[in-house]
Amino acid sequence: GTKHSHKIKTHHNVGGLPEKHGFKIVEPLRMLYKDEVRQIARELKFPQEMIARHVFPGPGLAVRIIGEVTEKKLKILKKADSIVIEEIKKAGLYEGIWMAFAIFTGIKTTGVTGDERKYGETIAIRAIESKDTMTADWSRLPYEVLARISERITTEVFEVCRVVYDITTKPPGTMEWE
Repeated sequence: GTKHSHKIKTHHNVGGLPEKHGFKIVEPLRMLYKDEVRQIARELKFPQEMIARHVFPGPGLAVRIIGEVTEKKLKILKKADSIVIEEIKKAGLYEGIWMAFAIFTGIKTTGVTGDERKYGETIAIRAIESKDTMTADWSRLPYEVLARISERITTEVFEVCRVVYDITTKPPGTMEWE
């Protein structure tokens, strides 16, 4: 890192629990990148579904909700996220993507349901490709897949009336929004 790297962002998987509960973390693979860990898993004949599984943030879905975390927001996010993953798997793209997920943005926007205007939530979709997590590029998902995801989220998740796609690289962005 650089002399300023400490100013970038506190990692959500580091610190807190060990100090609070007085236990020591054992990390035998700590010095390996995720692609190297996956190679070891292949050599050990782990199931492909386990090897290809997308990374998930330590604090869970809370880091994918902008603002206060509530049960209602979690419910909306879980529905949207399951649609994102389901459609990416259905399109045969899951294993080629480092991680893909929905973000509850906390942004309200005007939409239309039937003949009625409605004020609903905005969900962002993030799909990225990376080798080492130090840098990442956004996944060029086919428009047809994005269209299906958007249509399903806005029809199956009643509270949502807008879906956007995050095309930010890392840097300047980060993997997660929070």
